[in-house]
Amino acid sequence: MGFARTCSVALVGVEGVVVEVQADLEPGVAAFTLVGLPDKSLVESKDRVRAALVNSGAEWPQKKLTVGLSPASVPKSGSGFDLAVACAVLGAAERLDPRELTDLMMIGELGLDGRVRPVRGVLPAVLAAADAGYRQVVVPEQTVAEASLVPSVSVLGVRSLRQLIAVLADEPVPEEENPLDEGRPDPLLTGLAMPGTGITAGLPPGDHTPDLADVAGQHNARRALEVAAAGRHHIFFKGPPGAGKTMLAERLPGLLPPLTPKESLEVTAVHSVAGTLPPGQPLVHRPTYCSPHHSATMASLVGGGTGLPRPGAVSLAHHGVLFLDEAAECSPRVLDALRQPLESGHVVVARAGGMMRMPARFLLALAANPCSCGRHGTTAGGCECRPSSIRRYRARLSGPLMDRVDLRIAVEPVARSELITLGRGAESTATVAERVRAARQRAAARLIDTPWQTNSEVPGHELRTRWPVQLGALAQAERDLECGLLTARGLDRVLRVAWTAADLAGRDRPTKEDVNWALELRTGVRRGAVTTGSTAGGGRGTGSAAGIVAPMGPSTQARAAARAGAGHDGAPEAGTEEESEAGTERTGTAATTAGTPAVSGLGETLRKTPDPRPRVALVHPVESRGER
Repeated sequence: MGFARTCSVALVGVEGVVVEVQADLEPGVAAFTLVGLPDKSLVESKDRVRAALVNSGAEWPQKKLTVGLSPASVPKSGSGFDLAVACAVLGAAERLDPRELTDLMMIGELGLDGRVRPVRGVLPAVLAAADAGYRQVVVPEQTVAEASLVPSVSVLGVRSLRQLIAVLADEPVPEEENPLDEGRPDPLLTGLAMPGTGITAGLPPGDHTPDLADVAGQHNARRALEVAAAGRHHIFFKGPPGAGKTMLAERLPGLLPPLTPKESLEVTAVHSVAGTLPPGQPLVHRPTYCSPHHSATMASLVGGGTGLPRPGAVSLAHHGVLFLDEAAECSPRVLDALRQPLESGHVVVARAGGMMRMPARFLLALAANPCSCGRHGTTAGGCECRPSSIRRYRARLSGPLMDRVDLRIAVEPVARSELITLGRGAESTATVAERVRAARQRAAARLIDTPWQTNSEVPGHELRTRWPVQLGALAQAERDLECGLLTARGLDRVLRVAWTAADLAGRDRPTKEDVNWALELRTGVRRGAVTTGSTAGGGRGTGSAAGIVAPMGPSTQARAAARAGAGHDGAPEAGTEEESEAGTERTGTAATTAGTPAVSGLGETLRKTPDPRPRVALVHPVESRGER
């Protein structure tokens, strides 16, 4: 009769639970029983462990063998328990000293030939071991660098079970024969995306980050991109195909500051569990970029799968950027699942096999066409979509979801003159990223005694009480709130964007211009000259810390001039009566009366008195839809 125990770790989402692996040998008919709520892959470890022991020169005990995994109430999955089970069996058979195994944490899968293979989730497993007081951890040789990120533990990397037996028994370590697949990369170490989910790993861009200087024109969109990066504000691009929506979104991760040490560990732990860590890079230093296909399922986006759920795209984009291209083509049910993580910064997934909570604090970037064909509202025209079809297409982006998006930008096709001057005078990613870094530092200094790090995280009541804006700066926002153009949540988000604009401009608090510019980005209604602190793309301005005027691009100015020459003054163009119908239906306003033209944009139509000033091409929100 023999008994031995050692320890391993069960992963529940991205958190580890220490599991005691106990082995008991008793006289009787030879049998191997595994108990403790194992899943199918763990039950199969009985055959892997038996073959690995025999092929490593150890004798399999011909007795009744029972292996228990405690606590039995925690579901256990995966092959990472193989190494601990094998050593517990050897300890019970007195091939190893059971006392040497008690304080060891073992993680690894065994091949039939006795080799130790890497597994996913080594970093969160070692973190859990360190929190539980373990100081010695045995891991596969290929994951030593990842496990060594935890400074408080001593890591032993082994290549085979034969090596581990020799080390624990204080015997000479045998020389390993070259396996047949020597030199081939292990599939778990090649940074593969989750199969069948439409999710690309999108790991740190590094030196290959696309440069913002490659973007021709799009002055307003570039400024909005800078604000989104500085305050971690969600952004929505709307425009025809080929206008540059995807190109802009791909440059957003390069504007974000590098991850802090704590953020790096969190992001690395998520990607370790998902199996998307790149080879040779155990620690993620840069914000990640995740761009799932518009056909992605609910499980692939928020997490899930059979048995215990696995991280989805929202967790893979933790502290990074989640970009949903062709957002209107996504399932509305899948899109609405983003509402909870957008507010809380984490996602809770419940399945029959268990419940898990995973981090999901990401910057959301959405892109969509104005209609199914993408030509509605463009100067080229040619849209053949029916008004009802356009309304259904736009309704796929629900009001509650869009109410959580701070910045809404219409991306128009670039004029030929801007394409010819591509790269001349446009600011690079490095230049804009430096301003973003300075703005983040100003916000961090202001929020140093709070649990928040960026302006987008600060609750609205805290902004209004602890950090009030300049006197009279909220006059226009209050009027918009009274007339239903803005919701209470929308007002809070306008304040957050205004604070980010002030940080970029180097001001102590937002001015009236900052608040009006934030309102303009959210409502699409021109509020006059505004400042952002950027001169990207050669736009007008001083480029000083005081900020600059955010002008319309040449293509936008040409459209405004064309409308003015035709006597429209911002009224809807011919053939867009469906926008007026949609605006009346969704905002609950009365039909347009004589002398009160509608403000036209790529979104729903809103009513207001005539305004002789030209309007920038921005997307109108659907504030009232969130209330309905």
